[in-house]
Amino acid sequence: MSGTDKPTTSRRDLLTSTAGAGAAAALLGAFGVNPAMAAEVGRSEKPLKAAFSNAGLQATWCAQGKQAAEWWGKLFNVDVTWFDGQLDAVKQRAAIDNMASQKWDFVAIQAFGIGTLTQPVQKMIDAGTPVIDMDTLIAPLDQINVHAFLAPDNEFMGASVTQALVNAIGGKGKVIMTQGALGHTGAQGRAKGFNSVIKQYPGIEVLDTQPADWDVSKTARLWETYLTKYPQIDAAFFHNDDMALAAYNIMKAHNRTSILIGGVDAMPPAIQAVSEGRMYATVRNPSCRIHGGAIVAGVAAVVAGEKTGQGIPKNVVTDGPVVTKANAAGMQWMEDHFLI
Repeated sequence: MSGTDKPTTSRRDLLTSTAGAGAAAALLGAFGVNPAMAAEVGRSEKPLKAAFSNAGLQATWCAQGKQAAEWWGKLFNVDVTWFDGQLDAVKQRAAIDNMASQKWDFVAIQAFGIGTLTQPVQKMIDAGTPVIDMDTLIAPLDQINVHAFLAPDNEFMGASVTQALVNAIGGKGKVIMTQGALGHTGAQGRAKGFNSVIKQYPGIEVLDTQPADWDVSKTARLWETYLTKYPQIDAAFFHNDDMALAAYNIMKAHNRTSILIGGVDAMPPAIQAVSEGRMYATVRNPSCRIHGGAIVAGVAAVVAGEKTGQGIPKNVVTDGPVVTKANAAGMQWMEDHFLI
């Protein structure tokens, strides 16, 4: 079963039936929630209404996050309504304006770009609605009072995969970075991580760093150009796996599969690609932990009155590991169960 498949009925029944104090404490401990608070909160007695939005469900990371939020929502008695960002800042803004016109127990948002949603999010915060920020900053944390920011260390992710690629090519060669959306703070961190490694290796030449905005069609067009323009490309780092695998298809069509590929997200197709050698490495951006954690944070805020800094930190780091052949199978299992 892939990480984007729906959970089986038996697993749903099992987790729902064990969502009492002890089981909830164990599950929530994975998110860094105080076990005592976890035991106190558990499943909400009354149905809660939550609104979620992420950058765009065309991206497999976002689609998996939606499934994780809905799965954890059922576990904790939360009805999740989705507002798709459609990988477009203007369209997401319209969706969040719509969200802000309604009443919710809590909301969780991954912005397509920093600063694009500040006004409607501030409106919800002013109304007393806990807003959980996921993966990329809605606005700098000192400028907007979100309940919590759940995100990985994007600089670590960019650096770790880049380092793996650099080691594999012996610290010298020609490389390309294909970025996500430049306004996305996660993409900014991944680029910073990439650059922090590359600057240590004078024998490496960076051929190009254009953004593809998480768009697989744009990625394919860029890589058609690169493969025509550059007779030598030794390695390529992509800000997500969807773009990495889209580029691989173009490489395969041009018989250039010797290029080592690194990605971010460790989605099931990338885990398989790493296992089969089509990708060299990826790193887990834990979509399930982030979206499921937003459910946990929202329930704790509403049911137990958990406050920012008094139960949940303002900034919660939700890292995942680098994924290679050695740990790929275990990572797949964790995703199948919406745990990372």
